[in-house]
Amino acid sequence: MSIAVGARAEVRHVVAEGDTASALGSGDVPVLATPRILTWCEMAAIEAVHPLVPAGHTTVGMRVRLDHLQPTAVGVEVVVEAVLEKVEGRRLTFHVAVNDRRGLVAAGRVTRVLVDTDRFMEKTHH
Repeated sequence: MSIAVGARAEVRHVVAEGDTASALGSGDVPVLATPRILTWCEMAAIEAVHPLVPAGHTTVGMRVRLDHLQPTAVGVEVVVEAVLEKVEGRRLTFHVAVNDRRGLVAAGRVTRVLVDTDRFMEKTHH
């Protein structure tokens, strides 16, 4: 497999009202929601290896461990970085970190699995 440790990507987002815990139902405060952070971490992980994924394949989410450490207000930009730190067969584990202008907001690990897209979709129940 040509997917190698060290692949990385960075995505940036400005926190909007729709990204808040109160908007997403994960709390009642108007700050960046943990589920949105998770989504952005997954997006960065996907982007890190997207150019390396063979045709007809994709990666799917398997495991997440995320520590949300500080609140981030609406209007603040966050930088989400994913770095591929381990490749075990088809299993790809990324270190993810989210920072805003004050420092570390969240950090953890995202594990995704390389799959054949058609075979994977055959496993779904319609």
